[in-house]
Amino acid sequence: MRKATGLILVGLAVLAAVVAVVWTPYDPVHAVPAERLQGSSWSHWFGTDQYGRDVLSRVMDGAKTTLTVALAAVALSALVGVPLGILAGMNRGWTDLLVMRANDLVLAFPALLLAIVFTAVFGGSMWIVVLAIGIAGIPGFVRVSRVGTMQVMAQDYVLSARISRVPGFLIAWRHVLPNITATLAVQVSVALALAILAEAGLSFLGLGTPAPYASWGRMLQASQAYLSTAPHLALWPGLAIAGTVLGFNLLGDAVADRRADR
Repeated sequence: MRKATGLILVGLAVLAAVVAVVWTPYDPVHAVPAERLQGSSWSHWFGTDQYGRDVLSRVMDGAKTTLTVALAAVALSALVGVPLGILAGMNRGWTDLLVMRANDLVLAFPALLLAIVFTAVFGGSMWIVVLAIGIAGIPGFVRVSRVGTMQVMAQDYVLSARISRVPGFLIAWRHVLPNITATLAVQVSVALALAILAEAGLSFLGLGTPAPYASWGRMLQASQAYLSTAPHLALWPGLAIAGTVLGFNLLGDAVADRRADR
């Protein structure tokens, strides 16, 4: 049940993002002042915002932005964190100590602080948010892959391979990585949920995708002044964030349960 619910929620977000690449009901950045702050209707299913822009179109366009940022950030975290975690787990001693101390140092800098620093230096953009969230997510992948690698390295077949002088990169590729894939899948689902929340939070603070382009967090920020008169402005992006995050968490739980049953 959890897996099906998670697939439906994530599937809806992905479908909205994919469709938004080629089509939205209206131009998500085109303002029509004469139609501002309208409620739900046949012409505007989710209503319109303070500039007369179609909210459904902006939610769809925001899905494209949010999922792009989340996927790119998690890919960055995994591509850096997994090899470092495997390296630390396979080579105890100074290598392990150096990697984990560097990991603790990165862990001390949250995505918000990194985003503020990068924005001050390079200016605000979607890719600055990707970089900040991606770097902040590296420690989680390092720790998970290191623990999984240590468990695999203790197995007899790996000890036999090492005695036979099989190169370390072949052991990592043939034995370690395939055996920690399920654990990494859980970490990816959790990281995607956290990345979506981080992107929404950074956009809410004005550090994400610049206006007038749509982002769920920026839509929530803009809706604050209209909560009593036009609550639909906060309702739809809020539901989009909550539903997508819940979907990824449910998928992660389903993968973890399936792994535990084996």
